[in-house]
Amino acid sequence: MLVPMGDILESAKAKGYAVVAPNVINEDTARVCIEAAAEKRSPMILDFAYVFHPDIFSLGRIIRMLAQEVSVPVALNLDHGATFEQAMEAIRAGFSSVMVDRSSVPFEQNIEETAEIVRIAHAVNVSVEAELGQVGDASAYEEERDAGLTDPKEAREYVTRTGVDCLAVAVGTAHGTYSGTPHIDLERLSAIRKEVSVPLVLHGGSGTGDEDLCRAIENGVTKINIATDLFEAARKGAWEEGPSYMIYHRMRESYKQKLIHYMELFGQVGRG
Repeated sequence: MLVPMGDILESAKAKGYAVVAPNVINEDTARVCIEAAAEKRSPMILDFAYVFHPDIFSLGRIIRMLAQEVSVPVALNLDHGATFEQAMEAIRAGFSSVMVDRSSVPFEQNIEETAEIVRIAHAVNVSVEAELGQVGDASAYEEERDAGLTDPKEAREYVTRTGVDCLAVAVGTAHGTYSGTPHIDLERLSAIRKEVSVPLVLHGGSGTGDEDLCRAIENGVTKINIATDLFEAARKGAWEEGPSYMIYHRMRESYKQKLIHYMELFGQVGRG
């Protein structure tokens, strides 16, 4: 069943677990994720980045149909919505959540633009995620890690003034494949947790390490975005021995098993 992402995260926050948010790029990846959720009786959040598919409306219809066919809660979230228009299209396409990414603009502008989308989204029962600080590119990790870390005091003001349902924070992770050794600033994360009451989101979970991810969950993170690790697993599956006509099935199974690993690690299995 398709539900607002806020419902899934509030339950995770109350019970002390996290929910993986795999990046889906088409019907095939969405089907694998929803299938895994149903098998494991687990909630699932599907993150979709606007640039990965030419028709957000057709994909939205397909994913809504797939979500309605299972009894576990599924949320469809626009990942890193870059413009007002992208957020509005996602809402029109039936997404149950949108992320407003204004992390590159000044603080006051970020608040103003995010609050506008929150007002519209909440009017139609759509959750809103936003980012404060800036999660950078893992390929430049050593140079950029400390450039955009989230300030705990700003986080409190930001959440209060925008009304977002969850907050993506920058505490030392990055998107993509790391060029250095990742390090989560758990002290900063704990301080943010004390300042805000909404669920916290960790972007750049791939390659961070199971131990650090578990510590992040202990410090209040309830949604963890995973993309690179899943696609790397699929790529490796493609190169396993077997007939060429089964390459898709090998990729699919490898992606799925990696996803299930994170579902079990985060404690979401059986919570659906």
